[in-house]
Amino acid sequence: MKALVLIVGILVATVGGVITYRALYVEPKSGVVITETGIRQIPNQARVVGGALLFVGGAALALLAATKRLRK
Repeated sequence: MKALVLIVGILVATVGGVITYRALYVEPKSGVVITETGIRQIPNQARVVGGALLFVGGAALALLAATKRLRK
């Protein structure tokens, strides 16, 4: 059971990392900010935050499954 939870945690963290990376660097930007000094494109913030949460949650799940816990 612990091995399954570990694998699921690693998979969720991997998916979250891929989503975050693609939202920041690969996919076209979702918004444009135009100011007097220039034009700046911004990434899709919802995908960045969602991917980061998946990454952190999956890593925490995998770490929790991989460590030994003492039961009293």
